[in-house]
Amino acid sequence: MVWDSENECEIALLTNHLKFGANTIAAIYKQRWQIEIFFKALKQNLKIKTFVGTTENALYIQIWTALIAMLLIKYLQFKSKFGWSLSNLVAFLRWNLFTYRDLWEWIEHPFDVLPIQTKPVQDMLPLPGLGQLLLTEIT
Repeated sequence: MVWDSENECEIALLTNHLKFGANTIAAIYKQRWQIEIFFKALKQNLKIKTFVGTTENALYIQIWTALIAMLLIKYLQFKSKFGWSLSNLVAFLRWNLFTYRDLWEWIEHPFDVLPIQTKPVQDMLPLPGLGQLLLTEIT
């Protein structure tokens, strides 16, 4: 029996691991539940339903990629003053994935309408003589 101070009640835990005390078993289950919540958030927010590969290395790559993505999203959520919920932030990032915007400005003001930009997004690479070289080869 373990005392749950949050709910103010006793919890009976059944286990076949008799070398550990009740408080140790309770701590293990509490940590395991946090892991379950984390993987639930991964599956719901990153839309991971099945694994792409079947080898051990493929599983590691997909899990590590998901962990890095979740860490970056949680960092954006933490730094934002807007008060994003995790699922809303993931959905808005997915919808705006191919929109060119300053990420930090967008995180703070997601509903601002951007003015139409006539300036190209990509700057030309200044290579001396390349334009003349291309013109002489074409003509």
